[in-house]
Amino acid sequence: MRNVVLFIAMSLDGYIADKDGGVDWLGGQNSDQENMDSYSNFIKDVDTVVMGWNTYQQIVTELSPEEWVYADLTSYVITHSKAVSTNNIKFTGKDVCGIVNELKQQEGKKIWICGGANIVQQLVKADLIDEYYISVIPTILGSGIRLFETSPKEIKLKLIHTQTYNGITDLNYIRR
Repeated sequence: MRNVVLFIAMSLDGYIADKDGGVDWLGGQNSDQENMDSYSNFIKDVDTVVMGWNTYQQIVTELSPEEWVYADLTSYVITHSKAVSTNNIKFTGKDVCGIVNELKQQEGKKIWICGGANIVQQLVKADLIDEYYISVIPTILGSGIRLFETSPKEIKLKLIHTQTYNGITDLNYIRR
């Protein structure tokens, strides 16, 4: 069975975006310092990415409007909007938990949960995330879009790896 991994960055106070949905605060404490590239190591074991419509829109309009940055992956975009799927981008209005359960049963590498908060929260509540890879950014936003909301049950995790660079702390947990 394939593993489902949440790989995401959040502010020290638990937000994944500011109050306007912006992510321009992502980065280390020094702009002139080299950042460690934990993403390159992570993505080697991934062949599928799942995201919501807002995350998709932010990627194609702000972060990478010229090219689809996940061209080597099969992408699932959860949306109620009408959009035409391509070979590697599948737009669907299906329940994210149902899609993830189907994908877990298929052959392949890890399934990356890219965002947004609503998608993450549904999967956390259903206890479908096997691994949490969270980069804590040295910023306190004070408000915005929270990564975690209240959950009906406790989920116990085991810390398997940490690393720090440029004020950023990567925390990697698995369910126990």
